[in-house]
Amino acid sequence: MEGIKFCFLFFIFFGEMVSMMEAHIAHYDEFWLKQAEAAKNAAQSEYHPRPVEVINQLNHEVRLSVKGRNSTRRPLNKYNGPCTATNPIDQCWRCDRDWAKNRQKLADCARGFGRNATGGKGGKIYVVTESTDEDMVNPKPGTLRHAVIQPEPLWIIFEHDMTIKLSQELIMTGDKTIDGRGAQVHIAGGAGLTLQFVKNIIIHSIKVHDIKSASGGMIRDSTSHFGMRTQSDGDGISLLGATNVWIDHVSMWNCQDGLIDLVECCTAVTISNCHFTHHNDVLLFGASDTYTQDELMQVTIVFTHFGKGLVQRMPRMRFGFAHILNNDYTHWLMYPIDGSSHPTILCQGNRFVAPADRNAKEVTKRTESPESEWKKWVWKSDGDLLSNGAFFIPSGDPGNQFPTTEEIISPQPGSSVSSLTKFAGYLNCVENSPC
Repeated sequence: MEGIKFCFLFFIFFGEMVSMMEAHIAHYDEFWLKQAEAAKNAAQSEYHPRPVEVINQLNHEVRLSVKGRNSTRRPLNKYNGPCTATNPIDQCWRCDRDWAKNRQKLADCARGFGRNATGGKGGKIYVVTESTDEDMVNPKPGTLRHAVIQPEPLWIIFEHDMTIKLSQELIMTGDKTIDGRGAQVHIAGGAGLTLQFVKNIIIHSIKVHDIKSASGGMIRDSTSHFGMRTQSDGDGISLLGATNVWIDHVSMWNCQDGLIDLVECCTAVTISNCHFTHHNDVLLFGASDTYTQDELMQVTIVFTHFGKGLVQRMPRMRFGFAHILNNDYTHWLMYPIDGSSHPTILCQGNRFVAPADRNAKEVTKRTESPESEWKKWVWKSDGDLLSNGAFFIPSGDPGNQFPTTEEIISPQPGSSVSSLTKFAGYLNCVENSPC
């Protein structure tokens, strides 16, 4: 509780300086002070004091979604048959042949801690017509950069296939959906996406890869403000003080820094149905071992395939709470799950297939922490399928986080993961056909 209370002291001098460094803001002017204050209030409001309620709701829906199905094998070739959505998120929308006419139905389908993310629901459709990204201060109408800085809720779609090479980090305002269904949309070869001090974002069905660090400079972050930014890190998607965020059916690989980073008191986040490949530091949750504000962080990772060429950090977590449910870890080179600074990690119904290297069989890693310390952290494995010598070292007393262990609904077991993650990653949706 002490760490949570400290989170609300967001603007003490040290906290402000750390935020500026992490967020690449050259100067905290009145605009960013207001944004940060609003983000602090949003994190406090969206933090769920009884995470077991969110966990149980999701577990219950997963078990209902697979009732009566017994296929657990991942197909060897790309699936080309009729719509057979295999998890509750996909079953919410994917079998609707009129999905293109009912795009905003997707906003009702988030689950887990990011369940309240509705993105641009209720707003107008904004069609991105151009892939260019040339003017950082006065972005051209019809470009993605122009779309994401608008003040009102928007549902952003793409007129045709395109590869967008961002010249600088793409800074978004709240209440936005980036919906790549119906087009092959790559964010590639340039800077990544930044969700800073915003709430209510959905990013869906795009490919983010080969992201580079950008030099910084004057960048517009809303229709009413632009300012100086320092060099960006090269993350695919960066969340800084963001709440109510849902990242779904996104394929990511080969970014200069992380694929997805959550720092500075992010909370109410779900990462689902994603496919990650060919990367070293995959997911980072928590800014540093001294940034105790991240106690408020609550994240769900579900139905995601951690695939070929991944090394470590799936996730690496500091402070906060992660529910890691029904994911497929088929490849890693060092370890999948890492943590420091007493995070709570509940792994349920995942499949962990260890590599051949006998020194890389352990699922868990506690970075630079003695056993006398990490044995108190609550890390629990429940229903996981551990294959090829994989092993999970639990710690802590679950009763310290949950009223009783009996109150947690058992997950759909790891043997079902191949089916639940069958369609992970970017979806090749075609109009007038189930996706």
